[in-house]
Amino acid sequence: MTRIRRLLLGALALTLVFLGVVLVQAWPAFGARAEGVRRARMEQSPQWHDGSFVNPEPIINHVGTMLDGMLHVSEHASPTSLQAAPLEPAALRSPPASGVRITWFGHSTTLIELDGQRVLTDPSWSERSSPIAWLGPRHWFRPPIALAELPPIDAVVISHDHYDHLDHGTLVAMKDWPTKFVVPLGIGAYLEGWGIAADKIIELDWWERAEVGALTIVCTPARHASGRTPFDRDQTLWASYALLGSAHRVYFSGDTGMFNALREIGRKLGPFDVTMIEVGQYHGGWPDWHIGPEQAMSAHQQLRGKAFFPIHWGGLQLAYHGWTEPVERVRAAAGSTPVVIPRPGQPVEPLTSPALAPWWPKLPFESAQDAPIVSSGLRP
Repeated sequence: MTRIRRLLLGALALTLVFLGVVLVQAWPAFGARAEGVRRARMEQSPQWHDGSFVNPEPIINHVGTMLDGMLHVSEHASPTSLQAAPLEPAALRSPPASGVRITWFGHSTTLIELDGQRVLTDPSWSERSSPIAWLGPRHWFRPPIALAELPPIDAVVISHDHYDHLDHGTLVAMKDWPTKFVVPLGIGAYLEGWGIAADKIIELDWWERAEVGALTIVCTPARHASGRTPFDRDQTLWASYALLGSAHRVYFSGDTGMFNALREIGRKLGPFDVTMIEVGQYHGGWPDWHIGPEQAMSAHQQLRGKAFFPIHWGGLQLAYHGWTEPVERVRAAAGSTPVVIPRPGQPVEPLTSPALAPWWPKLPFESAQDAPIVSSGLRP
C-alpha cells in the first residue's frame, strides 16, 4: 500500500508540475483584464448587463447534438495537404485598379485594400490558435507572406478575443507598427499589456465609429461570445465591422450567428460592395455561435451586399464538418450572387475579377438538407 501511495503521489506531483509549466507558458497570452476608466466605460455600454456583455438574442446550445457530432466527425475534416499560393510583396505595392482588393490568408485573416487604405482583419501568423505554442488547433499551411513583408497597414481590426482571432504572438510582433488597432470594448487591455501603445488603440462599442485616414470604421453588432480562460466569459465585447471608404464599402462579420440587427446594418451603412461573412466551423449543436453557409447568404442579402466573400474556413479545424463543405454549400445557396473564393494568398479584386474556378478537391459533404444550421430567436 505504501508503494502504491508513493506512486500516486509521484504521479500527482508530476501532473502538478506539468500543469504549472503549461500555466506559465500560457499566462502572457491570457492577457490583462480591463480596469479603471476602461472598465467603467464597458459597464456603461448598452450591451453590458449584470457583470458581462450579452447578446440581444441569447445563445442556445444543444449539448446532446454536440456530443453526437463528436462521434461523427467527417473523415475529411482536415485536408491531407494544403498550401497557400505564394504571395510576393510586389503584388501588393500597386493600388488596385477597382479600388478594392482582398487577400485572404485563411480562416478570418485578410488584407483589405479599400480606396487607398489597408486594413488587416483578425491577424494570425502563429502556427497554432492557442495560448500554448505546442498545443491546440494547428493552421493547415504556412502564411503565404511573412508579417514583416506586408505593406504598411493603416488599421488592424479585431473582431473578438478568441484565440483564432486575437493572436498573442502576432500582436506582439506588431507592437511597434505605426498602425491603429481598432477593437471592441475591453480588448484594449490585452493590447496594452502586450506592449502596444495606448494612443494606437481605438476601442469601440456597437455603432461607434473611428476615422483612420480617409477610411471610416464602424463597429457593428454581432452574435457571439468572448473569453480566453474559463473565468472571463463575456468580459470583452465581440463585433462585426463596416469599412466605409471614399467610394466603396466592405462588411467584415467576425464570428457571428444569425441576428436581427443585420437588416439595420444594411439599411444604415449599406449597400456593401463586398460582404465578408464567416461560413465555417458550424454545427447543429451550436447554431447561434456560427451562422453557417445558407444563413450567411441570407445575411448577405439583408446587408444589401453585392459580391460575397466567404471567410472563417480553410484554415484550421474547429468543428466536425468536412473542410470543403462550407464553400460547397455556399455555392449551392448563392444563386445569382457573385461569390469570390480565392486560394489563400491570392489577391483578388472582387468587383472586377472573373469567376474563379474551384481550387479545392471534390470531397463528400453534408448538404443543407442533411445538416441545417438555423439560429434561434430570429424575427420573421
